[in-house]
Amino acid sequence: MLARCSSFVYNLLMARCIFHLDLDAFFASVEQVRNPRLKGKPVVVGGDPERRGVVSSASYEARPFGIHAAMPLSQARRLCPQAIFLPVDIARYQEASDRFMKILSQFSPVIEPLGLDEAYLDVSQYWQPHRSPARMARAIKERITGELGLTVSVGIATCKVVAKIASDLRKPDGLVEVAPGKEGEFLAPLPTSRLPGVGQKTEQALKEIGITTIGELASSPRERIMKTFGAMGIVLHNYANGIDPREVEEPGEAKSISRQVTFARDTLDQRFLESSLQELCRQVCLNLRSSGKQAGAVTIRLRYADFSTVTRQTSLMEASDAAGVIFATALPLLNKTLKEKGKLVRLIGVRVSSLTGREKQLSLFDSRGQKRGHLEDAIATIRRKYGKKAIREGRDTSS
Repeated sequence: MLARCSSFVYNLLMARCIFHLDLDAFFASVEQVRNPRLKGKPVVVGGDPERRGVVSSASYEARPFGIHAAMPLSQARRLCPQAIFLPVDIARYQEASDRFMKILSQFSPVIEPLGLDEAYLDVSQYWQPHRSPARMARAIKERITGELGLTVSVGIATCKVVAKIASDLRKPDGLVEVAPGKEGEFLAPLPTSRLPGVGQKTEQALKEIGITTIGELASSPRERIMKTFGAMGIVLHNYANGIDPREVEEPGEAKSISRQVTFARDTLDQRFLESSLQELCRQVCLNLRSSGKQAGAVTIRLRYADFSTVTRQTSLMEASDAAGVIFATALPLLNKTLKEKGKLVRLIGVRVSSLTGREKQLSLFDSRGQKRGHLEDAIATIRRKYGKKAIREGRDTSS
């Protein structure tokens, strides 16, 4: 027994130790912390179900009704009429995210944020004072719950892909540790859909060649998987075997910022697509302003029901960080593409690029883009102080 224990400690000391941390039902949980009366109730963040829009986040109380992210709000209301629908408050979620990342950085400086609510943390050189990675993870969880009132699910493994799968297994408030050398044993019984990169289409393709579990994929000849999936097959086969050499990479200077959403049902509803695009533009511009950047180019991306993808890009006359300007630039691209293709859409995304700092030469007179940015900052301040409904914009479809 002692020999086994010594062997485990030796393997642990020699192995990488990667955490994947994922805040549970992030947007909805932040709203429940802000208003404790919402705790224990089905909460849907996305906007007014009377208007066009999609679910951004659903509390765990809402999920048994079948409500999930990217679902049309009208459908969510039909599934759960008693749900409490709230507008998206990106500024508040960004604030909570910043505090979350700050806590993580106090446990390890090697951090790779993934959006607002999740991150990888390489603790290989930092867990020892806590005596074990699991103790360190519990300390992080206690800090997040104590300081933010939120819960976080944590996966611990020797590589990114296994840590990410582990963090998703026991949500909410989960903690799953995969010991070094046990990656294959851990992954084997899980369905292939648990692997990052395996969506419905890939899962069906795997089923057609007799593969339904990660273990079956891992034990299949690599050449067979490559024949079906090409170069992506190598990645899938490695992941299935718990092989993932990717490092936890600290964020560098961003060259672009993007957001996208995949719909539960393919759609050609133009108003719905426009409202989805508008919300994505808001999220992108919040990131622009928080990073002190402005964008000189806008790209939209549409993926259709047949999985074909099209992108359209245009440049701005003047760099901007204003959501109204970015949306007004992206909207004609969307309308033109929908008119050209006329096919059902399953994913929409927006990306801003050609990023510059705010130190650029200002016009002698305040430009339209600058005015719009000032207006949005003022609106955000009023909403934070007096509530989301204190002020609305004419085209606002989310509240």
